[in-house]
Amino acid sequence: MPNILLASATRAFMNPSNMSANNHLDQLKQFTTVVADTGDFASMEEYKPQDATTNPSLILQAAAKPEYKPLVEQAIREHAESKLSGDALIDSIIDRILILFGVEILKIVPGRVSTEVDARLSFDTEATVSKALHLINLYEKEGISRDRILIKIASTWEGIRAAEQLEKEGIHCNLTLLFSFAQAVACAEAGVQLISPFVGRIYDWFKKDSGIDYQGAEDPGVLSVQKIYNYYKKFGYNTEVMGASFRNTGQITHLTGCDLLTISPGLLEELQNTEGELDCKLTPEAANASDLEKISLDEKSFRFLFNEDAMATEKTAEGIRNFSADIDKLEKLIAEMI
Repeated sequence: MPNILLASATRAFMNPSNMSANNHLDQLKQFTTVVADTGDFASMEEYKPQDATTNPSLILQAAAKPEYKPLVEQAIREHAESKLSGDALIDSIIDRILILFGVEILKIVPGRVSTEVDARLSFDTEATVSKALHLINLYEKEGISRDRILIKIASTWEGIRAAEQLEKEGIHCNLTLLFSFAQAVACAEAGVQLISPFVGRIYDWFKKDSGIDYQGAEDPGVLSVQKIYNYYKKFGYNTEVMGASFRNTGQITHLTGCDLLTISPGLLEELQNTEGELDCKLTPEAANASDLEKISLDEKSFRFLFNEDAMATEKTAEGIRNFSADIDKLEKLIAEMI
């Protein structure tokens, strides 16, 4: 089911009787767009989120649930007279499912929906662009303008190049599976709309590798996003930084001031119930005073720097494998249904 990116509507999670002018959530919202993850269409109706996003794993889960099965059945029914067959037919049905989900989401949210390109295209720039254009065309046939769509693409070199082409055509992109500074720099130079560095997954890798339970300012995931934010602000990049996949509130509070932070309902509640002063950790002024130096990456330097980062190469590859496996499972599910 769709992850929900819930911005100003975080108030829906709050119990007014528990509110305090000094709670951490209220203070965080003064510096950062607070984004929350929740569950399904019903939650969207209740909490009125600003944006929403889907991925192959969530679509696969939703397709098996009774409340969403009608959308899958509709996509199949609409292809009853199709001249397509085999893999081409299944591919077309899956694209239709993505659009049907996106259209329903956009009836609820006022902002944007992220629709993900097939992860198996992560190393094929031309195919990624082609698929993105096809998805945008399908949305436009439904009367949805491209400014309400973010095309979600893995942060490979080929994916970033695809995003660069799409941005020039007014198609905005959400670069996901981003774990390294090299990926972030390349995305900024490509002019992408939004990146989603995964704080929690970075933390998970280093904790497993070192056995250290990193806290606060020492957390490798926090340090990664801080560096990216400072670099973008110091050198005037417009790409938005949305920290994601938090494991604890310390990671969140140490990124106060980041453009956007996506936070689970459980951690939102914990922030709301925590009182005391919360300092803004990330500011353009501090970024400008940082000692970061501007770099520029061509393909060779990007691939070398990315390869030097064992965590990033492992987590990016793992994410692509997992999404690709879920696309395979979705294809099998559709094949059985037709």
